[in-house]
Amino acid sequence: MFAAVLLTLAGILAILQGIAAIAEDDVYARVGGYVFAFDLTSWGWIHLILGILVTLTGAGLFQGANWARAAGVFLAGLSMIANFLWLPYQPWWALTLLAIDVFVIWALCSSWSHSAAD
Repeated sequence: MFAAVLLTLAGILAILQGIAAIAEDDVYARVGGYVFAFDLTSWGWIHLILGILVTLTGAGLFQGANWARAAGVFLAGLSMIANFLWLPYQPWWALTLLAIDVFVIWALCSSWSHSAAD
């Protein structure tokens, strides 16, 4: 349940982050000379799509779907990569989402029960 709540929260925050970037909100600083510098709108679409997938996976975790555990770990890992690359635009926000993703992966992996098939 903890992982489902955090994963859904991370997905909703990524959706809001993506919408703000697509709208080219003044919240985000313009970065010069950054190696992974995409257009702000491109980053917005990346975060929006990833946020939708993460939120849907969180909903799957609430339903108890087995596929959602592996998908949650995978998507939280992708979210960590995206937020690491997002650090120059919003460092504190990216670090917050990185921490949430770490807790999601920890919660999903530590509560994974390996039961034998009957």
